[in-house]
Amino acid sequence: MNNKIMNNKLEEIRNKINHRERLSREDGIYLYQSKDLLAIGEMARSKKHLISGPRVYFNVNRHINLTNICVSRCQFCAFGVDENGSAGPYLMSPEEAFAYGAEAVDHGITEFHVVSAMHPHMGLDYYLEVISRLHQAFPDIHIQAFTAVEIFHFSKISGLSVREVLQHLKDAGLGSIPGGGAEILNDNIRQELCPRKASSDEWLDVHRIAHRMEIKTNCTMLYGHIEKIEDRVDHLIRLRDLQDEAPGFQAFIPLPFLPENTKISHLKRTGAVDDLKTIAISRLLLDNIEHIKAFWIMLGLPVAQIALEFGADDIDGTVVEERIMHAAGASTEKGISKEDLVHIIREAGCIPTERDTLYNIIREF
Repeated sequence: MNNKIMNNKLEEIRNKINHRERLSREDGIYLYQSKDLLAIGEMARSKKHLISGPRVYFNVNRHINLTNICVSRCQFCAFGVDENGSAGPYLMSPEEAFAYGAEAVDHGITEFHVVSAMHPHMGLDYYLEVISRLHQAFPDIHIQAFTAVEIFHFSKISGLSVREVLQHLKDAGLGSIPGGGAEILNDNIRQELCPRKASSDEWLDVHRIAHRMEIKTNCTMLYGHIEKIEDRVDHLIRLRDLQDEAPGFQAFIPLPFLPENTKISHLKRTGAVDDLKTIAISRLLLDNIEHIKAFWIMLGLPVAQIALEFGADDIDGTVVEERIMHAAGASTEKGISKEDLVHIIREAGCIPTERDTLYNIIREF
């Protein structure tokens, strides 16, 4: 394709965006193939400003990873271990999980972020007790807990429907659902990388049911492993289609694959260009999902900061201590102070905006 045709195509996409027309699958693939990163970033930045203005959001949260014992043992995961293995299996009791969450309350957290693994023996009552204890003691702190693959797992082990599981969790104090476990919504890839995990349709259906129950959720994409750019674009369009059908996604979080300590550690980590391009294309394709998150834990703070100029309007939160991504070699700190987040956002020329989980503004800095 010669430069003139390429420039015409990029201009056609720009005109679509300016007229708020939906981009096609072909448009998404073209953007990934384009080498004009700055033009793509400029379009994404303009789109972001229409939605969020100069604000960049963050929250003050505490991650609680209940266990690393997992029946799934996905190829791309460095966190999950066998129950009787030598790789340091652990399982928090409800009392330990409560204490771990409670010690962060004085830091001004507004969210408990509870995710773990698919434990082979722990029943639904265990997870309900964890949520219930936290909610009863700290009713004003939002609980975002359990990915769709965990909730699907709870359904299988309990014999209850996904809707029934979600209702029990909601009654115990669940406020919203994080976006993990989506990986790539392509079952051929999932069969190769995570065959014991919920299928694409099953993952989507958990979110569909949650949205219809007025439970807000997030969504993710794990990229940079064995997928092709066409798979990434198809993934984004499936998320967009579900949001059209049953709105409820608050934020999309692109997650670069971190290969260290995984079963596919021979693969190379994505570079900053791919990370920034993925952030920008996500903003442009996902015209019905308001927030795009630059998850600093996985991107690293410098790239996450630059991503704020490529369509991202959220940098996640303080986290306090994250374990899952660090098991795969994340080189970032396991937590960050509110003051440091404010500085990073302000240095990027944006307005630091503390939010709660549901994107209600707590304070602008």
